[in-house]
Amino acid sequence: MQNTLPIENYEKQLAEKASRLQDMMSPFQAPDVDVFASPVSHYRMRAEFRIWHEEDDLWHIMFDPQTKQRIRIDTFPTASLLINNMMQAILPLIKETHLLRHKLFQIDYLSTRSNKIIVSMLYHKKLDDSWTAAATTLRAQLQTLGFDIQLIGRASKTKIMLDNDYVDEVLPVAGKEMIYRQVENSFTQPNAAVNIHMLEWALTATQDSQGDLLELYCGNGNFSLALARNFRRVLATEIAKPSVAAAQYNIEANHIDNVQIIRMSAEDFTQAMQGAREFHRLADIDLTSYECNTIFVDPPRSGLDEETVKLVQGYDRILYISCNPETLCENLETLSQTHRIERLALFDQFPYTHHMESGVLLIRR
Repeated sequence: MQNTLPIENYEKQLAEKASRLQDMMSPFQAPDVDVFASPVSHYRMRAEFRIWHEEDDLWHIMFDPQTKQRIRIDTFPTASLLINNMMQAILPLIKETHLLRHKLFQIDYLSTRSNKIIVSMLYHKKLDDSWTAAATTLRAQLQTLGFDIQLIGRASKTKIMLDNDYVDEVLPVAGKEMIYRQVENSFTQPNAAVNIHMLEWALTATQDSQGDLLELYCGNGNFSLALARNFRRVLATEIAKPSVAAAQYNIEANHIDNVQIIRMSAEDFTQAMQGAREFHRLADIDLTSYECNTIFVDPPRSGLDEETVKLVQGYDRILYISCNPETLCENLETLSQTHRIERLALFDQFPYTHHMESGVLLIRR
């Protein structure tokens, strides 16, 4: 089937989200919300599909969230054009080779604006050298068709990379092209166009900043590298090893010399800053040399834990990106006691859904 989007309703659903966010923020005397729209189609840079087999045929499917019925997906306008083109090209080639199609149960796609794509093929069987040979032929066929592809095979306790497990994205951010290494199976912002809006909004919000920036949950350095131009130095934390490695690469690729990445959780870093514990990985870093007047947080859906909220309150300016306005409001009940909301933004990362990505800039009262 051809999946369709209610494009004609986009402006209405975005206005409803903006109104809902404004209402949620009204107890905190928030200013009017700045709204950043998404492209109405082909906005997701990654997608995952189960694979359905029927006799000699196979196709992409998804499951209806309510009915759990499987839905055949031939085109997927939510995903990037590159993903759609790859979906059309790869299945006929997989069908031709028993080794590639046998017990294949899922395909994951990660695409970039820079026209590179990772395709991960997931199996319920052991992968060996014969699979690698068949996959190498498949990759060559796709390269002949013009795709810049990284192909990966996954099975239980097995990961086979034909080349790399990453692609490098290039985003234009406030007049400067930023390089971001994106690693398969690691978090990346799903909507590249809206991510650019988020980065540029954050730059505008911090353009008059003094001193240094502390960032918790920095991922591959998406925000910290873009914001580095507004600060003397940036100190950022991240716990996931692949994301830290990507962030270190991105620092070098973008010729940035004022960003330091620490591999540790926000909770552990909070304890270190409070002097509650000492950590070996901080032995070579003089935390007292940083003058962090601004802190940036982009926490998971659960929001900031109680101890981190207390840490965050110690900074004059708080830039908070949230993927869950409910937990943002819970955190604001405490943060608003010491800070006021200077800016409020809605970023429509997930059009046609109830999900809202939002941003607030808080200034000490």
